[in-house]
Amino acid sequence: GERWARPWLDLARYADTNGYEKDRRRSAWKYRDWVINAFNQDMPFDRFTIEQIAGDMIPNATTEQRIATGFHRNAMLNEEGGVDPEETRWETLVDRVSTTATVWLGTTLACAQCHNHKYDPLTQKEFYRFLAFFNNAEYELVGPANVSEQKLSEPKLELPTQEQAARRRELEAEIGKLKAIIESPSSELEAGQAAWEREVTRAENDWITLDTIDVSSTGGSTLTKSADKTILVTGENPEKDTYVVTAKTNLQNITGLRLEVLTDPKLPQNGPGRDPYGNFILTGFEVEAAPLTADSAKDTQQLPSLAFTDAVADDAQRGLEVKNLVKREAKTSEVYLAKESKGWGIDATKENSRINRQAVFVAEKPFGTGTETLLKIKLKHEAGYIGQGIGRFRLSVTTAQNPTSVVNVVAPLRFILAIPIVHRTEQQKKDLATYYRSTTSPQLKATRDRLVELRKSLDKLGIVSSLVMQERSSYERPSTYLRIRGSYTAKGEQVFAGVPEALHPLSENQPANRLGLARWLVDENNPLTARVAVNQFWEQFFGRGIVETSEDFGTQGQRPTHPELLDWLATEFVREGWSMKKLHRLVVTSATYRQSAKATPTLLERDPYNRLLARGPRFRLEAEMIRDMALAASGQLSRKIGGPSVFPSQPEGVWSIPYNDDQWRMSEGEDRFRRGLYTFIRRTSPYPGLTNFDAPSREFCTVRRVRTNTPLQALTTLNDLAYFDAARSLAKRIMTEAGADERARAVLGFRLCVSRRPKAEELDQIIALYNEQRARFKQSPEAARKVAHGPETTEKTDGDVAPSPTEGDAAETAAWVMTANILLNLDETITKE
Repeated sequence: GERWARPWLDLARYADTNGYEKDRRRSAWKYRDWVINAFNQDMPFDRFTIEQIAGDMIPNATTEQRIATGFHRNAMLNEEGGVDPEETRWETLVDRVSTTATVWLGTTLACAQCHNHKYDPLTQKEFYRFLAFFNNAEYELVGPANVSEQKLSEPKLELPTQEQAARRRELEAEIGKLKAIIESPSSELEAGQAAWEREVTRAENDWITLDTIDVSSTGGSTLTKSADKTILVTGENPEKDTYVVTAKTNLQNITGLRLEVLTDPKLPQNGPGRDPYGNFILTGFEVEAAPLTADSAKDTQQLPSLAFTDAVADDAQRGLEVKNLVKREAKTSEVYLAKESKGWGIDATKENSRINRQAVFVAEKPFGTGTETLLKIKLKHEAGYIGQGIGRFRLSVTTAQNPTSVVNVVAPLRFILAIPIVHRTEQQKKDLATYYRSTTSPQLKATRDRLVELRKSLDKLGIVSSLVMQERSSYERPSTYLRIRGSYTAKGEQVFAGVPEALHPLSENQPANRLGLARWLVDENNPLTARVAVNQFWEQFFGRGIVETSEDFGTQGQRPTHPELLDWLATEFVREGWSMKKLHRLVVTSATYRQSAKATPTLLERDPYNRLLARGPRFRLEAEMIRDMALAASGQLSRKIGGPSVFPSQPEGVWSIPYNDDQWRMSEGEDRFRRGLYTFIRRTSPYPGLTNFDAPSREFCTVRRVRTNTPLQALTTLNDLAYFDAARSLAKRIMTEAGADERARAVLGFRLCVSRRPKAEELDQIIALYNEQRARFKQSPEAARKVAHGPETTEKTDGDVAPSPTEGDAAETAAWVMTANILLNLDETITKE
């Protein structure tokens, strides 16, 4: 199952992330395990097909059959901001059509997406009729109803264990009871809410707007003061800018300073920022203060800085939280651009986020003497993004004991609080009561705390889910609209689900839906599915299919070298009940497969590329198998089957290249030595040890891997940490199992890698290599220790050899490590023949 799942997962474009820019993780490994189990159980290929295309539509579908539909959930998903969810859905549909036609029909049906081709029997209309089979799959749009923020979401199947399901029921029952308590009205809660509303209103009235003396910009923007004491920014919109505001106040014991960021019709999208969406990023906030005197008014460059202990904002984009940006030092109050963040900003691409916002900075010590105090405030925008300045703002100060009491109330509810009670709608009253009870009420604090604990416990259950297909309930035949020139926005005539006329018709007894399509694919009248399947299997055995272009059985592909053999294998496949194991056994026990791979001059002259099968197959192992071979020879290979994807060792920094900040955290224990099939596949940054040997990124369906030969491949097997660690373990194994005799050790190491005993001259070369390396390491004890046991600064791995007590032993171990490294790199070691 593990061996045959590998090429099928290429076809299924299986990966552990969504792809595109965001490339977030997804839970899909249950589908991979389903494929492994299906091969191990010799599931008939017709059933194997039906369950993957339409397992959810089989009457009384089992959990396993629903998991199988993950085949078409392996398509990439674009979550980038601003992407039209309908475009994402359309790209997914096109991918499903193209993949289905390629995998089962060996045709490039996607060529007809945009228009007809003069001599092509597959028309554009037939492409969209085929697409209609998939157009009725369940989906929903998640997020605010605007193009820039809504995302496409398709079904997930949760797969809790019995223990997890029971525990979840207990937690959800208790959560329901606590939510009912919070939602239940009482006179005590109503009185508490009324007192809270008065407190927030009083706190809002405590804020006094600063009297602005002067405003300026270091980047050339125009700052204009208004009668309501707001400041509007227009004119130049530079990449970096600092607004400098000089103001005065006569308050005493000021505890906080508030920055209101306001919308305005003159700003893009009404603001509050100046970029095209209304975004802003504030990267610094500095405040200097001193008593207002003639000298301080003349020389504002020498004012002492204030320090802040906290900063709270009513909204922030992820990674742009103002709280994390307070720098507490006696000499400065700057809220600065920290390493792990970019300042304070909001995501104004959301239409409902283009509203007034505010941030409050809490002073370390109260300031202001009661006489006039001069303030110099700098608003820095140094993120380096063009036009990310604040568009309109206002500054105020307070002497309240808790300056953050107002900003802690979310903006929409502050708007409701400003409305007199008699004028509030019933929904506004309900929203305000819900907010008070779920966030603020002292009487319900214990209930809220318990709710938090229960929800954390629910999250910690770690219930696995799997991406699945699900059909929408419909009594109509699935349909879609032809798209003019292939554009998803340009609708043409309506078409209904159907199959290409060049092939056999859909049976009248079958429904015109995905289930009917799946059964049509494996109908005994289908001339392609069985031929395409046996050709794919043949390619795995011989390195080349009977039809070399296994992805294209059309006129643009290669003609079969043995057409009658292809026909016979296809009919045998169907006659034997679509049994994959019987077909595999038929091939590997044939005289053709079992003949010698030796290429004599006569055979090379007659059949240089072995297209006529004049000799047995000989080709390099696939990427995953090369690593598996090294692990198996060294004794490290874990035989564990299935489970979540794993993270073996890989070079540092590989995952720092893609967009998001996900981290490669190396697995522990035997998971580091699982088969390559289980390695985590990130589409934007695949595992380099596999990529160097032609493994695809799984962004699209890959029918055959075209083998390449590059220096990177030899460098990988010689120097990659995973392979060198395998060499250490192989050295330990041969030193332990073969005893002290050098020749016995060499024979065992060679046999473990090549599966035969070495010839006399080969054995002499191995011993000579070992002696040469041992002599070299005796001259370099430090190098010997590093090779034998790894650098002292790194943690020893499970495959490291135990340290030897003497330098002589270290030299001996290091010599066998280098010898094992060479044996693992022999051409015969990584070649199937």
